[in-house]
Amino acid sequence: MSKASPTYKKPLLVMLILLIFTLATYLRLDFLISVNHHVSHDTKNYDVMVRQLLENGIYAYKDTEPNAQVTPGYPLFMAAVYKLVDYQHHDPFPHIRYIQFIMSLVTLWLTYTITRKLAGTKAAIIVLLICSVYPPFVWSNGAILTEILACFFLILYIRLQLAAFENKTLTLALLSGSVMGLLVLTRPEFLILIVPVYIFHFLWKKEHRITLKLLLFTCIGTAIVLSPWVIRNIVSLHEVVVASTQVNPFTAGTYPDKNYEDGLVDRHGKTQMEVAKERLKIGFTQHTWEFMKWYTVGKLKYIYSNMYFGSGHGPLYRVLPSPLGSLLHLALVWFCPIALIATFRRWKQPLTLLMLIVVVMTVTRLAFVPEYRYNYTVMPLIIMMDAVSAAAILRSIWIKLTQSLTRSQKGDVSHVEPN
Repeated sequence: MSKASPTYKKPLLVMLILLIFTLATYLRLDFLISVNHHVSHDTKNYDVMVRQLLENGIYAYKDTEPNAQVTPGYPLFMAAVYKLVDYQHHDPFPHIRYIQFIMSLVTLWLTYTITRKLAGTKAAIIVLLICSVYPPFVWSNGAILTEILACFFLILYIRLQLAAFENKTLTLALLSGSVMGLLVLTRPEFLILIVPVYIFHFLWKKEHRITLKLLLFTCIGTAIVLSPWVIRNIVSLHEVVVASTQVNPFTAGTYPDKNYEDGLVDRHGKTQMEVAKERLKIGFTQHTWEFMKWYTVGKLKYIYSNMYFGSGHGPLYRVLPSPLGSLLHLALVWFCPIALIATFRRWKQPLTLLMLIVVVMTVTRLAFVPEYRYNYTVMPLIIMMDAVSAAAILRSIWIKLTQSLTRSQKGDVSHVEPN
């Protein structure tokens, strides 16, 4: 019987995966079809920008003169869809949403494969189920914003980077760097990840030459993808811009509790960067406690206390019965510190890469205006970390209980008097 049982495991596993993907597909398609999708302010700006690019050949955000306010990843994705569907006669937004729906399913599969590699099939199935029904991963498909595309590239980058670390092949390092370049073109803040990722690899493996080779080829892959954008900026703007020139999120982040009329400095005749620097100087010297609290607990609360709702829609699509969706989000967020500690205690493992990315991106985003949409791209990583850590903790508890029970039973037997 023991030899025959494994033959049933694979079909059952495949069936379970298919059922979960069927659920994920139904929820996402039903959401896209059954509600009215709102169009955010940023989406309207993207739409104007893309139409101007296609009709006048000018790449500019909120302007008619060329600029590098936003990176071109998502605008070029939109422009490609606009061209394919003949945007002058057909609304391109539904087509973008359906393409994003397909991307979200691919991201779901990549998340499953990463977790299976890190912690086995059982943990991977749990992660797959949670990611299938986690409300923001459904609602985001309706938003004409960067979240779906950025999350896809981030998870793909992690999958390739882990493979490069494991196989130590330069080709995989080059591919992971190329995907990092695509990620940066979609969301520039992720560029900061390359250095800490390879510092972690060096500390983990202590392989100086291999680490440098992999880092070199990762940087080459990233540079190849970013080079057209950098060259364009040199030619058109006469300056070197690797990511973007947008300053507003940084400046807006200097207003505690988003009180934009606090009158801390005189903004008249100053650039946004000048205002930001002056606010930081005055804030941390004259209002130290307020600014310290804002740049730590205050922003963390803004970023993680609520789920990302996409661009909004009506009527509200309840992926899970209320209030299960909010409770799921809070449970994932509040368990994350435990998962971080558990991972850090045994940091010489691939799972630490996820911990590193969550910590680095969280600290990075504390420098900018906090929005709950900023938690979206790290939530798949938090779900993976939570599931793997919870499984490890439960397994440890179970082993200790069974060992204790075994010892107690042996003790009872040893005290039984012979007949």
